[in-house]
Amino acid sequence: MTMNNQNEASVTVFAPATVANLGPGFDILGLAIEGAGDEVTARRVSGATGVVIASIEGDGGVLPLDAASNTAGIAAAHVLKMAGVEARVELSIVKGMPMGSGMGSSAASAAAAAVATNLLVGSPLRKTALVEACVEAEAAVSGRHADNVAPAVLGGLIMVRRVEPLELIRLPVPDGLTVAVVTPHFELPTRQARAALPEAVSMGVMVRTMANVAAIVSACHTGDLALLGRSIHDEIVTPARAALIPGGQAAMDAALDAGALGSSISGAGPSIFALCRSPRSAQKAADAMIRAFKAAGLTCRPAIVSPAECSGARMISGTI
Repeated sequence: MTMNNQNEASVTVFAPATVANLGPGFDILGLAIEGAGDEVTARRVSGATGVVIASIEGDGGVLPLDAASNTAGIAAAHVLKMAGVEARVELSIVKGMPMGSGMGSSAASAAAAAVATNLLVGSPLRKTALVEACVEAEAAVSGRHADNVAPAVLGGLIMVRRVEPLELIRLPVPDGLTVAVVTPHFELPTRQARAALPEAVSMGVMVRTMANVAAIVSACHTGDLALLGRSIHDEIVTPARAALIPGGQAAMDAALDAGALGSSISGAGPSIFALCRSPRSAQKAADAMIRAFKAAGLTCRPAIVSPAECSGARMISGTI
């Protein structure tokens, strides 16, 4: 890719929100959704090499402008390092989802910044390498995992077989599968949600969890929606985190009562997701979850109803 003028080159990339874990798939399953995400504009400017953050919108002044402490800045810096490019890149970030929501807010920023920076310097890196850069960014704020950043970059439903070295597997998404996500006005920091997890589980629980993850993979390949819904059941992470979310278990139960195939906590929470057969069914599940949260004293953001097969980070404008 040829630069017209390095001092004028800029690119804006959108990266989507994600639903991770999908019940028993803790740190290994995630999918991209429509309706929320972050935008990052990367500009190549004159000056000392490195990454700087010029502005952040939509964060309420909470996120750091220091590039070394922000997932977008960290991801962009790793892209430059991996590409062997010495340049000064300026980032402008627009947050399009609430932080601490369980929908991969930090991952979306990292994914958008990594893809934008790679485009800005001529696209020398493959998308898997961009995921690796985002893993480094996530490690700084919530641990070394790729279940959010992989679908944020690549789109679709991704299984993370391992992080070091990174090995990703794209799973087929059954026709018609739709996701409903409801986010209550209640912040649950990822670190707090991780601290609530049990240090040990019984052999029986571990075996049942492994069986459910295997069944999810099988259901995706065979299109067996009923099996997929049954396999979302989780005995380890979900119960521990549901106790931290007022109305969380009630919302999951309400989604199932409304006809959802399966329901669990999105990422670290407090968002709750439901897998459904159709957009109509997903809307019914979303409405039921909102009512359950209301009964627990929490209002909710507008529900997201999205296909389960969605695009990852992509360029929306640029002058490169």
